[in-house]
Amino acid sequence: MAATIKDGDTDAQVTLEDQQKINKFAINNAKLQDLRGELKLKKKELENLQDAVDELLMLEGEEEGVPYQIGELFVNTSTEEAGVLIEKAKEAVQEEIKRLEGQMDVHKNILSDLKVQLYAKFGSNINLEAEED
Repeated sequence: MAATIKDGDTDAQVTLEDQQKINKFAINNAKLQDLRGELKLKKKELENLQDAVDELLMLEGEEEGVPYQIGELFVNTSTEEAGVLIEKAKEAVQEEIKRLEGQMDVHKNILSDLKVQLYAKFGSNINLEAEED
């Protein structure tokens, strides 16, 4: 059974296949939005780690230990060791950012293909553009 979308002079039949494409578009769009939020958090984490590196540079040469957080625990460590730990954390976050961007590209490609197919059939009768916040 197909539903009909009417807009002025045009009629567009919505088949089961069309509805599945629309659903697939919605699912992939939701995943893309989730990934964007996750990416934003990872970029903020990377920024915080860079700030920590900058702070360590100001402490360089001091004999006192530096508190370094591991989970919910703070441990006292040398500035050199803290720098190494922060660099490792930065590398891990950068890898996570690359992974997220790769996943986003996959979803963007799927969305792009579906947009072409759905706009070809429904034209201006369907709106697949994201709302601006």
